[in-house]
Amino acid sequence: MNFPENLLYTKDHEWVRVEGDTVYIGITDFAQHELGDIVYVDIASKGKTVNQHEVFGTVEAVKTVSDLFIPLTGSVLEVNPKLDTNPELVNTDPYGDGWMIKSTIANASEVDGLLKVDAYKALINL
Repeated sequence: MNFPENLLYTKDHEWVRVEGDTVYIGITDFAQHELGDIVYVDIASKGKTVNQHEVFGTVEAVKTVSDLFIPLTGSVLEVNPKLDTNPELVNTDPYGDGWMIKSTIANASEVDGLLKVDAYKALINL
């Protein structure tokens, strides 16, 4: 499994890429592997402010539906339009074309609570 060192991670298996005062968020390689083939991504939070740990959408795999929890409080600026027609990008490229949302950072101190790669690997016993 792949865990880029330039990303931050959550206990809920989301990843965060900080770019200035915005972040890109998706689910980890571990999470997509556990879910299996992803067939639908439902994110209706564009334009809304979502508080840390609240649900910002769902991801549907062949056998299950899973909530997506926002790692940082912020306003959802963009939802990845590619996922409308190609939800399988979350499986094939979770850290690239499979990103889910772009959001602002409302409280920069929340970033300090995210996991670095080694802590995330320990969480999932790797």
